[in-house]
Amino acid sequence: MTVGRPAVRRRGGGPLGGEGRWALLFLAPTLIGLAVLSAGPILATLAISLTSWDLLTPPKLVGLDNFTALLSDDRFMKALRNTFFFTIVSVPLGLAIAYGLALALNQRIRGISFIRTAYFLPVVTSTIAIALVWQWIYNADSGLLNQALEVVGVSPQKWLSNPTLAMPSIIAMSIWQGLGINVIIFLAALQGIPQELIDAANVDGAGPWARSRSVILPLLTPAIFFTGVLSLIGSFQVFDQIFVLVKPRPTDATITLVYFIYENGFKFFKMGYASAASWILFLIVAAFTAIYFWSQKRWVHYQ
Repeated sequence: MTVGRPAVRRRGGGPLGGEGRWALLFLAPTLIGLAVLSAGPILATLAISLTSWDLLTPPKLVGLDNFTALLSDDRFMKALRNTFFFTIVSVPLGLAIAYGLALALNQRIRGISFIRTAYFLPVVTSTIAIALVWQWIYNADSGLLNQALEVVGVSPQKWLSNPTLAMPSIIAMSIWQGLGINVIIFLAALQGIPQELIDAANVDGAGPWARSRSVILPLLTPAIFFTGVLSLIGSFQVFDQIFVLVKPRPTDATITLVYFIYENGFKFFKMGYASAASWILFLIVAAFTAIYFWSQKRWVHYQ
């Protein structure tokens, strides 16, 4: 007597059957929210970017005039250069420092849990609060940094008003604030590396630098890719630090694209102009992100 296999009852008949329908049901609030609160405003800004509108009078269609005017706007071009400079410096430097700190924190020492928590605190602290603290640190008259420089015989500096020092000072604060999340991600990736690989490298006589270059870094490339994406997108959107630290208004040395958009949209009420600038920013971020995703095939090693 041959015993046949019991019939298996399939759950659902495709992506919209059974579990697929339940998935759509649970995802519906989020999808509706994205469509109404994200996709809708994005399309609206595209329409507004083709108009001249000051919120008080009816919008007037001007076509691509806002985009062509931006390309000849000296302040916009300076904001673009400053944003690129901020990104090029802050992203790789921040990732390198975070990697070094993660290696240092990946140790079994007393109080290491408290130290790891302390590094993460800036991530959950308001950027405005952090910027106010750093504003006091950078104060030209009684700031903590200038007081420390006086101890070693260096004259006080105008960190936020000096065109040469202003943007590097803002970058330093931004790197410090963003270290926490990158350190935690790197630390989690480090703890996921099999200890046998480290032991094998030690047996082969590899020193700390050789282990880091040949064993640890290749296995950390997925984490580096992920943190790089977050840092890249966040650096193009820098605003809070500029808004708080630079008073009363950013100079040509400190203005960024997002502040330029805020200034034109909510100070000068040039909504079409600001919307056109926001679309240029969107296209720049999309292009850099796409290039970054394309490049991962060359250097990211998935286990």
